[in-house]
Amino acid sequence: MPKFNYIAMDAQGKETKGSLDAKNQSEALARLQEMQLFPTKVVEAGAAASPAAKGKKGAKGKGGAPAKGGKGMKKEFNIPLHKIPGFGGVSSKVLCTFTRQLATLIDAGLPLLRGMRVLEKQEKNPSLKETIQKIAISVEGGSTFSEALGQHPKIFNKLFVSMVKAGEMGGVLEVVLLRLAEFMEKAQKIKGKVVAAMFYPIAVLVVAVAIMAVLMVVVIPKFKEIFSDLAGKELPGFTVFVLNVSATVQHHFLETCGALFVIFVIFRLLVKTKTGRHLFDKFKLVAPVFGPVISKVAISRFTRTLGTLVSSGVPILQSLNIVQETSGNVIVANAVHSVHENVKEGENITSPLESSKIFPPMVISMVDVGEQTGALPEMLMKIADNYDEEVDNAVAAMTSLLEPVMIVFLAVIVGSIVIAMFMPLISLMDGMGESGTSED
Repeated sequence: MPKFNYIAMDAQGKETKGSLDAKNQSEALARLQEMQLFPTKVVEAGAAASPAAKGKKGAKGKGGAPAKGGKGMKKEFNIPLHKIPGFGGVSSKVLCTFTRQLATLIDAGLPLLRGMRVLEKQEKNPSLKETIQKIAISVEGGSTFSEALGQHPKIFNKLFVSMVKAGEMGGVLEVVLLRLAEFMEKAQKIKGKVVAAMFYPIAVLVVAVAIMAVLMVVVIPKFKEIFSDLAGKELPGFTVFVLNVSATVQHHFLETCGALFVIFVIFRLLVKTKTGRHLFDKFKLVAPVFGPVISKVAISRFTRTLGTLVSSGVPILQSLNIVQETSGNVIVANAVHSVHENVKEGENITSPLESSKIFPPMVISMVDVGEQTGALPEMLMKIADNYDEEVDNAVAAMTSLLEPVMIVFLAVIVGSIVIAMFMPLISLMDGMGESGTSED
């Protein structure tokens, strides 16, 4: 009777290895299930070695020399698309789905490694599929789940790894994974609403630029030919200004685009400097129209991230370090750093929040109450929920305000060009009318 080697997990998640006699692989799997084991690998003894042996034999000719030609000697240069830099990223939506599915499997009693293998088979994203495979191999080799995740920082950030580590230590991994999934879903929801609100003004600006380009390059030069026939007629100043702008755009289009590109590059370089980033992030928080929305998003992100970490069992100092790194705004990061230093010295967290002048008095008061009553995580989550609603209302108000503003802006630009082109024609018609009247 054939012998099968197996690797399986017991009910406590401990890995066991062994072998058993069975007629076929199906019978071996059935016997392992009767033993209350969850098999992750079942192969017939000696089966794994035979393909390798055949491969060696097929790769060599007489005397052990490599065989000439043949498929075994063909070099493959095909590179998977997800291996090319810039391709194959894992979106937050895909990662959120993976996290929630893994939490559901673990909560249903399936061992971690078995759950990873199940998700690996059904995953469609090639980058995440390969990463899950590597994580499963690391866990199978004796690493903890959080250590295996930490080997892939481009997909699993420090917040993800720290929460998983806290869940492992507290024995509530499935709960922490569910919290992570909810956190990512809400963050994605807020980001989606802000992006959707920005789409309309950007679309109107693109249309306005396209219309202006057509008018400046195609339409206005036609009027310029007409005006050149009006010898002796002085053109209005506004018309001359528009004609000069059109000539500049038409004859110096590449130089204009180059100048705009240089300005953009200089701006990007300045933003990367410490002072430039500080000033730009400060401006984003106080900018008209967009500033209040960005400020509310920053407060919501800070409170939700800190509340999720602390409620998951991550130590407060470590949580503050993670929040500082993932804040996305230098001003907020500096405020969190001050909070970290205060907590390290044994003081409260409300004083540095108040001195930063970023957080409203209501937020500071609620944090103070949560700190005094020992319900800081719950209070932080309430603040986050409240500010999520405020972001929704602010985005709706901003969208309703921007729509008429952008329409008026487009109308003024196009209308001004049209008026500038027709002013000489109106003057000409008025002159013709006056001359006809004088002849009568």
